[in-house]
Amino acid sequence: MPAMLPVPADGGSRLTAVLAGALASLGGEPNALALPAAASAVVVLVDGLGAANIRARAGHARFLSGRMSKRDVIRTVFPSTTAAAIASLTTGLMPGEHGLVGYRVLDRAHDRLVNQLNGWDDRMVPEAWQPRPTLFETARERGIPSFAIGAPRYAESGYTRAVLRGAEYRGAQTIVARFAEAARILADGPALVYLYVPELDQLAHSHGWGSDRWTARLEELDGELAALERRMPRSTGLLVTADHGVIDVPAHRHVHIDARPELVEGVRHVAGEPRCLGLHLEPGLSAAERQAFVERWRDAEGHRAWVMSADEAIDAGLYGPVASAARDRIADVLVAARSGIAYYDRREASRQAEAMIGQHGSMTDEEVRIPLVRAGAYERA
Repeated sequence: MPAMLPVPADGGSRLTAVLAGALASLGGEPNALALPAAASAVVVLVDGLGAANIRARAGHARFLSGRMSKRDVIRTVFPSTTAAAIASLTTGLMPGEHGLVGYRVLDRAHDRLVNQLNGWDDRMVPEAWQPRPTLFETARERGIPSFAIGAPRYAESGYTRAVLRGAEYRGAQTIVARFAEAARILADGPALVYLYVPELDQLAHSHGWGSDRWTARLEELDGELAALERRMPRSTGLLVTADHGVIDVPAHRHVHIDARPELVEGVRHVAGEPRCLGLHLEPGLSAAERQAFVERWRDAEGHRAWVMSADEAIDAGLYGPVASAARDRIADVLVAARSGIAYYDRREASRQAEAMIGQHGSMTDEEVRIPLVRAGAYERA
């Protein structure tokens, strides 16, 4: 059996409740976050900003840290990666329900791995790949205008169609421009606004979240949040959350799985990402051979990773309820790092990912504990 999995109590708040709670509050309805009624709501998702990251840089994020008490920390989904997490935010569903179960997953119909953030093509129709209604579509049915604000380059992407459909997309290149756009929308009347900030995650990947560049961008974001709260109508609620936290993994902490042939023998596809591998086995392997493979991985890496079969992960509730389409995408064996390491396969055609410093995807507190900062009309909740 794998090391005990860090599965939270059912009563703990999750990312799935955030946008759903904001939408409910616009109708004065009860919601899982106990948010009070509001005329408008703004949900800011900061890619790669965990609760631990905020606490470690509290002096550079006074707006965020000053409002983040113990109750203002929730959990993201598994795996702790953007493709799965934002889909859970915008549908209110766990990955097993909406089907975006990781970063790189198996497209079983075409026997290939697909990148669910930027690998969409004509064989991945967004509305079919992720068929569940988004909360923006629900808002539209209720007559509530909804908007998604992000970088212009994301406006027409397959991922945007999969998880943001129903919202009017407003492109703005910089953090400052996105917050200015949110203020303009609020000035026009009641609305549900989703604002996405990718810059901190990008800087963490390239320079590390401990870098001066990352800290400077955090200061900029914190200032824009404070300014938006001052500018927006008093009847507007503001929520700030994240898709995951991030840890820095230096190159000497990389683990090359191809260095041990017994760990890749029988593997057809290596999916997932460096801190949460998804190993798809050759279909011809027997049940006994599959179990032996799991045990080889546990013997080799169980001291620093959770190694589990797909059935074990599903039975533990890591993905929530699992639909048949999602089950086909979940890897046969999952390897989620517990210590500060990252797994790589040097047989990959491109090894650019090995240059990344900031990492996420696994189940450590640093990766799964995220902020839920309440401001404006929600601060009194």
